[in-house]
Amino acid sequence: MRVWRYARRFRAEGHDIRIITDVGLQSMETHVEIDGQRLAGDRLLMSSEAYRNNRLSVPLGPRRLDVEAGYNSWWNVGMRAELDGMTAWESHPGRPIALPGSAARMLAGQSGREGQVARMKAQWPSIAADMAIGLLFFLVAKLADLRTAALIAAGAGLALVLVQRFVKVDLLGGMALFGIVMTLLGAVFAILFEDDRMIMLRSTVLGGIAAGLFLADGLLGGRYLGRRMMLYMPAQNLDPRRLAIGFGLTGLALALLNWLVVALATKDQWLFYTTFADMPLAVAGVFWALRYARPGPRAA
Repeated sequence: MRVWRYARRFRAEGHDIRIITDVGLQSMETHVEIDGQRLAGDRLLMSSEAYRNNRLSVPLGPRRLDVEAGYNSWWNVGMRAELDGMTAWESHPGRPIALPGSAARMLAGQSGREGQVARMKAQWPSIAADMAIGLLFFLVAKLADLRTAALIAAGAGLALVLVQRFVKVDLLGGMALFGIVMTLLGAVFAILFEDDRMIMLRSTVLGGIAAGLFLADGLLGGRYLGRRMMLYMPAQNLDPRRLAIGFGLTGLALALLNWLVVALATKDQWLFYTTFADMPLAVAGVFWALRYARPGPRAA
């Protein structure tokens, strides 16, 4: 499926030449039209081969026209045409047709992509289990109260741990185990305080503690939490210190955001936020932390 089209036109040897690059989610294809007639094309399949520029060659009268096209920034495509090895036209004169360093490092960190995709697919049972516990908490809280919801969700989490001992499907991978730990801590809050507000603030309290630990580890060079988290990250070219700091800042931001929702919104609004909005924000924070952890001047 085409996402964007880049088209450039120029004249050479008395001919009207048009270079068109179509960029899709999984491909980049460039073709050449001379005097309105399409002559040649080159297609890159990003899902099955390493990134490269599109290159193709066509005759132009007695001469040979060579065309190259590829990204020269995060969002733009550069094109160049040569006649018998001599530059005849450039879309961005003087700028190399090459990925920015940060983008190249990102792609380099995605080697073994098919294996990573397979691992992601294998985690769908744990993702479904995590979502099921979250929805159970949401429904019980709507029908009863937060204290009852916290206790029932914790019971469901413990039952899931018990079921895992008898099945081969991974139900506790990814974030599911973390989610179960959060439900158990939520139940502790419910038993100790019997107060809706304290149950709602559990993410702020626990998230603040976790953020502090990650930030402290970042100050120590990421020797503990940073290096351990690298074992679960798809990219390998990461700085453990920056990874720990990135996760710490993400956790701190989520903790503060939860506190703001508790302070400014109603219980029903908080319930919707913690069930449906908190996880996407956490995922976005993880992606930001991964980008921040990549070495280089543009990692931040």
